[in-house]
Amino acid sequence: MKFHSLTKTLVLGTLFSLSTWAANFSFTGSFTQDDNVQLITFNVGAPSTVTLRSWSYAGGVNAAGATIARGGFDTILALFDSSGALIDQNDDGGVNVDPDSVTGARFDTFLTSALVAGTYTVSVMQYNNFAIGPNISNGFGRDGDGNFTAGSGGCTASQFCDVGGSARTGNWAFDVLNVEAAAETPRVPEPSSVALFLTGAAAIFFRRKRG
Repeated sequence: MKFHSLTKTLVLGTLFSLSTWAANFSFTGSFTQDDNVQLITFNVGAPSTVTLRSWSYAGGVNAAGATIARGGFDTILALFDSSGALIDQNDDGGVNVDPDSVTGARFDTFLTSALVAGTYTVSVMQYNNFAIGPNISNGFGRDGDGNFTAGSGGCTASQFCDVGGSARTGNWAFDVLNVEAAAETPRVPEPSSVALFLTGAAAIFFRRKRG
């Protein structure tokens, strides 16, 4: 019986360890316009310190070992809990990220958070498309504003200009570190957008019925 109990304890301990195994996840992509938002949902199996950071502004080697080219847009991020409540936002990573070799700016993001077990969502945006809060359903400050960076700082490009006037690309690269699982998720349209869509759909249906 003692051996059986010990074996059972070891097995349960092993299963618990496996269920809370932490890993790092890397994502890359490209925006087509300034007001795009990319969502990444991740799971924390046990209380952990989770790090969220981008690589695309200054470039570098991400957690997957891939070399990311410099030149991407000025990234910001927002972190939400499982209910959609805004936890924190980050603009610039400061000394935690490298400066861009051309502009010298440290415009990659870096946020470390002590999180309890649960599911979270991080959004990747371009400055200054901050989450409005207090909930992800409230949307982002530049929703529907298209290419709002055009001409910023004297930049001649029609999109992806940083505040210093540097023309960037729509490329982004993002790491989620020390979590159980992570995956890109589609953004659900905001309530106003859904209402507008339904109104338009109803009008089309009404016209077809009358016709």
